[in-house]
Amino acid sequence: MDLPTLKIKVAAVHAAPVYMNKRATTEKVVRLIHEAKLKGIKLLVFPETFIPGYPYFIMSYPPLKQVTALAQYAEQSVVTQGESAVEILVIRSACQEAGVAICLGVSERIAGGFTLFNSQVNIDSDGELLGVHRKLQPTYAERSVWAQGGGVTLRTYKYAGGYNLGALCCWENCMQLARQALVEQNEHIHAASWPALTAIAGFEAALMKSHALMCQTFVICALCLTWMEENLGKQDLIKRGGGCETERFVNAEIDLSELGVVKVWIDAAGHYKRPEVLTLGVDKKPIWADERKQAAGDEGGREEHS
Repeated sequence: MDLPTLKIKVAAVHAAPVYMNKRATTEKVVRLIHEAKLKGIKLLVFPETFIPGYPYFIMSYPPLKQVTALAQYAEQSVVTQGESAVEILVIRSACQEAGVAICLGVSERIAGGFTLFNSQVNIDSDGELLGVHRKLQPTYAERSVWAQGGGVTLRTYKYAGGYNLGALCCWENCMQLARQALVEQNEHIHAASWPALTAIAGFEAALMKSHALMCQTFVICALCLTWMEENLGKQDLIKRGGGCETERFVNAEIDLSELGVVKVWIDAAGHYKRPEVLTLGVDKKPIWADERKQAAGDEGGREEHS
């Protein structure tokens, strides 16, 4: 594997969306992209479903009480390709203007329909839509919101910076075979998008540190609970406080050539793989009519590494 030999300034976006407002959140994404340019950041990774925000109410309110909120959530979800992908087209233009690449968590609505997916949109620094990853397995109550994605979107993307980026959402990072599938596609940077919700303290940090043996990993969270109390009523299980109060980029400069040092010790795609003993198969047949196009991007994407 040819490793990129460049240093790159990257950042996790530690910010909250304008909850349940895709237009205003899109405007905020654009502002953050241009702010990143001023700070010399070349790659931004956003939290899970930053547009229009994570549907925390599914974990806190009775199912029948959620129906109206779920309908509103679907209305605020975004199409990612074609003429109806208004929000993504605006964001792509911002990436091109700023020269900043992003991996953006969104609640995706299938074009011309009502089915939703928990997705990560990969946009390069020239504004090219490299492709969309759809979460393979929504967790617990998330299944009342999002459909399952297929294996064709489980892939890495080669960005203009020369690195391969793979992305998984939240507890999808617990799927060992999904993680290995990205490693075997020469993943250099892993974008791990999380909501501001956890059931086990310290779980996310521990999980991502384990993955960092094979790739640089970003763990990001965003929080906004006010909308639920205003629209669904008071919920005693939701408490204010205990989180971070300041929005910022959590940034670092990474030297991708240092991956070669790690590979001397353990190469999960090579000498530590033991292919004569262990094998992994990924079924890449699309399970949704638009899925192959989503995985490749509307320009055909760049060559998939495997």
